[in-house]
Amino acid sequence: MKDKSRKNWLSWLWFLLLIPSVVLNIFLYQKSQKKEGGISVIGILDGDTLVLEGKVRLRLRQVDAPELDFCGGKEAKELLKTLTEDKRVLVREEILDQRGRPMALIYVGETLVNLEMLKGGWVRYHADQTSKKGVLREAFEKAKTEGKGIFSPLCYQKENPQNPNCRIKGNIDKNSGLKKYYFPGCAQYEFTIIEKDLGESWFCREEEAGKAGFNRAETCPK
Repeated sequence: MKDKSRKNWLSWLWFLLLIPSVVLNIFLYQKSQKKEGGISVIGILDGDTLVLEGKVRLRLRQVDAPELDFCGGKEAKELLKTLTEDKRVLVREEILDQRGRPMALIYVGETLVNLEMLKGGWVRYHADQTSKKGVLREAFEKAKTEGKGIFSPLCYQKENPQNPNCRIKGNIDKNSGLKKYYFPGCAQYEFTIIEKDLGESWFCREEEAGKAGFNRAETCPK
């Protein structure tokens, strides 16, 4: 009972601490929205997050960029920088995510930045209910089909171009997040694709894969 009470108390404490942050973000965000001609971009944190005047962080809806230290992360940030740096953006269809952070469709003039990011191929489509979800998903699928950005051989690999002798595939399940590795002889090995923008990787030895948090797949021979 004590553990349960402690967990409930911690949950309420976390909720109470979150409220001021949410309120402050809403206040700054709404204040910035009232400015005519858009809101100035004062910084780019990564491939899907801007910093607006008032130091409000704003994420792009329906866009997921790689972490900066993953394949494509720096390229995604550079593309967003090219599209928005030192410019004024129009914010449309804004919402707050579960952590109280603003998210929106972003325009520079008539250009939908979210769409341009997906066209460039350096970000993934994230399912969401916006008026542009159809064209955004279509742009993502086209970039994937054409092998752009994170779907080029730079990040999307069935063979290891850097070191062909290191053939162990470290794969992350998109639904469960479980990390497994496959080596030649494992069922599914030939069909497993390394998507380095998601943090998947190649290994030379099983010990290396284990140290990186990957476990031997059940379908592999012992």
